[in-house]
Amino acid sequence: MTNKIEAVGDNLKKSRKKTYPKDTIAAFAIRCEIGLSTYKKMEAGDLSVGLNYYYMAAVLLGHTSGFDDLFKEQDDWFND
Repeated sequence: MTNKIEAVGDNLKKSRKKTYPKDTIAAFAIRCEIGLSTYKKMEAGDLSVGLNYYYMAAVLLGHTSGFDDLFKEQDDWFND
């Protein structure tokens, strides 16, 4: 499981650098209204960070569509 959350942290870092190339980690944390230590944990894939903080970053980076599908049940045409 930790490999998946680490991938989220890596993707977050790459997206931050692509979308806001001139921002430091500290500057992007301020943009997200998140403390620097919390944001650093996010990029490290720390499981102690609340999902709401990831959502705040996703809003700024334009990646909120994935959150809409989180936990969404798939249609099952045969068992409904």
